[in-house]
Amino acid sequence: MKQILFILAIMLLLSSFKESERIIEEIHFETEYKFSSEIEEKVAKDTVAWKHQISASDYAIKGDYRNALVQWDLAMGTREQNFSKAQIDSINLQYSKVKATDYIIREAEKTQIVIINEAHHNSFHRVFTRSLLQKLFDVGYRHLGLEALGNGKHLDSTLNSRKYPILESGYYTKDPQFGNMIRTALEIGYNVFAYEDINKKRGPAREIEQARNIQQVIQKNPGEKFLIYCGFDHVLEGNHRSWEKAMAARLADYTQINPLTINQAVYSEKSKPEFNYPLLKALDIKESSVIIDEHDKPLMYKSGEAWADLVVFHPNTDYKENRPHWLFEDENNQIFIPLDDIQVEFPVLVLAFKEGEDINSAIPVDITETKNETDNCILALQQGFYTIVVTNGIKSVKFSYKVK
Repeated sequence: MKQILFILAIMLLLSSFKESERIIEEIHFETEYKFSSEIEEKVAKDTVAWKHQISASDYAIKGDYRNALVQWDLAMGTREQNFSKAQIDSINLQYSKVKATDYIIREAEKTQIVIINEAHHNSFHRVFTRSLLQKLFDVGYRHLGLEALGNGKHLDSTLNSRKYPILESGYYTKDPQFGNMIRTALEIGYNVFAYEDINKKRGPAREIEQARNIQQVIQKNPGEKFLIYCGFDHVLEGNHRSWEKAMAARLADYTQINPLTINQAVYSEKSKPEFNYPLLKALDIKESSVIIDEHDKPLMYKSGEAWADLVVFHPNTDYKENRPHWLFEDENNQIFIPLDDIQVEFPVLVLAFKEGEDINSAIPVDITETKNETDNCILALQQGFYTIVVTNGIKSVKFSYKVK
C-alpha cells in the first residue's frame, strides 16, 4: 500500500511539474509571416514578371528554405549542365579546397574592409556570415553595415541599444536567420548600421549613395575595421556592365582602401542538385570552401570587367523533418515542440522568441509551419528560455519553453 501511495505521489508531482512548465495562454497575436497557402495564392494571382522572386523571398522569410529555392529557380529558369570527366579531373588537379572561414579570416586581417554578398532568397548565406562574426571581431572588426536595414525615415534608430531586430528594422531582415545574424552581431559588440540609399534611386546613383553612406561611417571611425553585407552584384569591384561601378568599387575609390570582396551568391545551390552549376558539382563540396591554386591564389569571380576577390562554395543542403540540416549545427539544438494539447486548428505557424523580447515586434529566433496535428514540429534553438507562439492567423496561444 505504501508503495502504491508513493508511486501516486510521484505521478502527481510529475504532472504538476509538467503543468507548471507548460502553461498555455490564449493571446491576441498578429503576424506578417505568411502561410504557404497565402504565398501560393498570391503567386497564382500575381501578373508581374518577378512574382516568383517575390515568393522566393516570402518563403525564405518564413523559414521555408526548400520552397524558397524552388521559387527562385522558377524565376530564373534551370537546366542540367555537366562537365565531362576529363574536365572534372582537371579542375580537381588544378585546385584544392580549404575551409572558407579560415581563409577569409586570414585575408581579412590584411585589410580594413570586408564585403560579402548574399542571394536574397538564401537563408544559408546569412547563417554562414553569422559564423564569421566572432572570428572577424577577434581580428579587429567592429562595424557591420547591412544593405537590408531600413534607412532614412525607415531607420531603426534604437537597434544598437535594443540589442535585437524588429519587424520594422527591414524587409529581408524578417528572416529569422537574418535576425539571428543581427542579434549575434549586437551581442558580440558590433556597431550595426544601415547604408541603403534613402531616395530609392536605381543604377549608378544608388551605388554611389550606398558607398557614400558607408564612407561617412568610416570617416567617423578612422582606422577601424568594417564588414559590409550586401546583395548580389553590389560586391563587385571594377567596371560593372550596368552600373558603371558597383557599391564595392565606388567605396574603394572613395576611401582608397582595397576591400576583400567575397561572392557567396554566384554558385548557390539550386532546388535540385542536378541543376547546380557544373563547377559546384565538379568540386564535390562537403563544407563551405574556397578553392585555391598551387600558389595559394583563390578562384576569383569575374564578370566582364568586374570581379570579386574570391568565391565561397557551399555544400548541398540535407533536410531533417523538412528543415535544413545547417539549422542544427553549432550551438543549435533540434527541439521537438509538442502540439497535441494545443487547441488551435491547423495549419499553424510556430514561432520561437527569446525570452524578454517583445513577441509583437521582434524577429523570431526560428519559425516553421506545421500543417497537420500528426506532423512533427521541429525548431532550431540554442540553450535558453523562449516564448513559443502558435497561431493559425485567427486564434493564437503562447507558452514558455526552456532549452537545457
